[in-house]
Amino acid sequence: MILVTGGTGLVGAHLLVVLVNNGEKVRAIHRASSDLEAVKNVFSYDNNKAETLFNKIEWMLADITDITSLEAAFKDIEYVYHCAAYISFNPRHYPVLKKVNIEGTANVVNFCLTEGVKKLCYISSIATLGKTTDGSLSTEETEFNPEEDNSVYAITKHEAEMQVWRGTQEGLDAIIIHPGVIIGEGIWSSASGGIFRTISKGLSYYTPGGVSIVDVKDVVKAMINLTTSTIKNEAYILVAKNIYYKELLTKISDSLNKKPPNKTIAKWMMISFVNLDWLLYKVFRIKRKLLKATVRSLYKTSFYDASKIKEVLEFKFTPSDKTIERVARNYKRDIKF
Repeated sequence: MILVTGGTGLVGAHLLVVLVNNGEKVRAIHRASSDLEAVKNVFSYDNNKAETLFNKIEWMLADITDITSLEAAFKDIEYVYHCAAYISFNPRHYPVLKKVNIEGTANVVNFCLTEGVKKLCYISSIATLGKTTDGSLSTEETEFNPEEDNSVYAITKHEAEMQVWRGTQEGLDAIIIHPGVIIGEGIWSSASGGIFRTISKGLSYYTPGGVSIVDVKDVVKAMINLTTSTIKNEAYILVAKNIYYKELLTKISDSLNKKPPNKTIAKWMMISFVNLDWLLYKVFRIKRKLLKATVRSLYKTSFYDASKIKEVLEFKFTPSDKTIERVARNYKRDIKF
C-alpha cells in the first residue's frame, strides 16, 4: 500500500488521481479541517467517475506532527510520498514552519525506517538550492548557502531535507525532488491558484524578476517514475521553463482573456507597501498581505537547470504554454469571473 501525506494540497491531490487510476491501493492522511471536496474536484477534470475513484482512497485523520496518529497511518505501507508542508514566508510563522516542515518530516522518516518502507519520495523546493556566483543556472549540486538572505520557508525545507538524508544514512531509500513554481488546477488556494486569481481580477504591473515553473502533472509523473525505479538517494530539479514575470503574467492574462500588465513597478514602491502593510497589522491587527521576502523574490531572477532528470529518465516536460492554457480553461470552469 502507498501512503500520501499532504493529499489535499495541489501536488498531493493530482498524485492521488494518477495513483488511483493506476490501480494502486492508496491511503491518504488529512486533518479535520482539510477540504476534501477540492480534491474530489481534481478527480473530475479527466474522468466522469470522479466520485467512484475518489472513494477508492483510504482517507485517514492524522497529522505528521502527531506521532500517535501516524502509527496507524503507516501500517502495511510500502511506499511513501511526503507532500505535506506548511508554506509561509512570514518570519512570525517560523515556529509552525519548524514544527511541520522539520519535525513533521523527521517523524515521517522515522516511521519509514521503523516500518520498513521500501522508498520515500519527498517534495522539497528549488528554494533549498543555492545561487551560482557566475550567473549560470543552479543545479542539484548548487549547495544551499545559510549566509544568504533565505526565507524562513527555505530554511525549514532545507532542514527537512537534512532529515531525509539522515534517513538514507540509516538505511532508508529515498528520492528528493526540487520543483519550481508549480502550475496546476483544482486546489485554487495554492500559490498557483493565487496567480490566476490575481490576474483574473486585473493586473497592470509587473516586476523585472524571473522564476522557474513546472506543470503539476509533470511533478506527479516524475515522482512516480523515480519512486518506482531502481534510483535511490538522489535529488532532482523539476523545471519546465525559466521565465521572466512579464512573460509569465502576459501568457496567463491572455489565457484568461485579460489585458496583460504593461507597467513596471519600482522596488522602493513595493517596499513602501510592505511597510504600510506592517503598520496596519501592528495598529489594527489586519492580516498581512505583503512581505519583504515576497518582494525580494519578485525582483530576483532565480533560474534552474533540470538536465539531470532529462538525462536519467529521458524526461520530457510539458510546454508551459499548454500548461497555462489547460489550467486557465479549468479555472474558468470552476471560478466564475
